[in-house]
Amino acid sequence: MANQQAQDLCEVRHIHSDRLERVGSYLEGVRDLAALFKILADETRLKIVYALSQEELCVCDLATLTGLTVSNTSHHLRLLRAHRLVKSRKQGRMVFYSLDDGHMVGLVTLGMDHIKEAAR
Repeated sequence: MANQQAQDLCEVRHIHSDRLERVGSYLEGVRDLAALFKILADETRLKIVYALSQEELCVCDLATLTGLTVSNTSHHLRLLRAHRLVKSRKQGRMVFYSLDDGHMVGLVTLGMDHIKEAAR
């Protein structure tokens, strides 16, 4: 363990100002990114997002998939919609949900690919 810790530390303390300046400008959006991941950290919401990455579904379908009540599923969907992760459209008396944009599809797909690759 002590040997591993030694491998994780620099032997010489030196600050690379040019690198810090470049990287520091990218960190401005981290708070919003953390909020996104916090929303997705809930297993139920992630199931909903993953299901919607495959196909547009109504609230009843999502409730059945997640094993929740329609009311509880609707609560999760309101939260996801408030964070602009999903959008809805009404067709007659039915409300269908889909992901708000292709970025969410890419994020979920990339995450699942990582999980599958790590399991090998």
